[in-house]
Amino acid sequence: MIRKMQPADLEPVLNFWLAATLQAHSFIDPAYWHNNLEPVRQMLPQAEVYVYAKAADGQPLGLIGLDGDYIAGLFVAPEAQAQGIGKQLLDYAKSLRSQLTLRVYQQNERALRFYQREGFQIENEQIDEATGAAEYLMHWQAY
Repeated sequence: MIRKMQPADLEPVLNFWLAATLQAHSFIDPAYWHNNLEPVRQMLPQAEVYVYAKAADGQPLGLIGLDGDYIAGLFVAPEAQAQGIGKQLLDYAKSLRSQLTLRVYQQNERALRFYQREGFQIENEQIDEATGAAEYLMHWQAY
């Protein structure tokens, strides 16, 4: 079930956001992500965020954050990955927008393959100033 994030979702979402981020971005100093936990905590309630929740208990297992047509983040709890949750969240975002953009680190090959499989095209290559890591700007357009 996909729904708007609710205040009660904040702590579980932060927990899996940090775990999934550390897992997917092992090429970036973990301190960077730990230091960003509080800013993310402040930002999430203000953002357009949708969560994938288990129907049985409502526990969030994934999230997608949108800022206009920009996907600010797509994360799935490590224990729930490879079960189609990320695709369902992305499909939901596609149903809300006619185009989407995102940035993905080049070294995050699993995410890069996922976005390419889902119809995103690389538009530009750049360096993330905050981390110094190379990233791609990707775009998807409805047809």
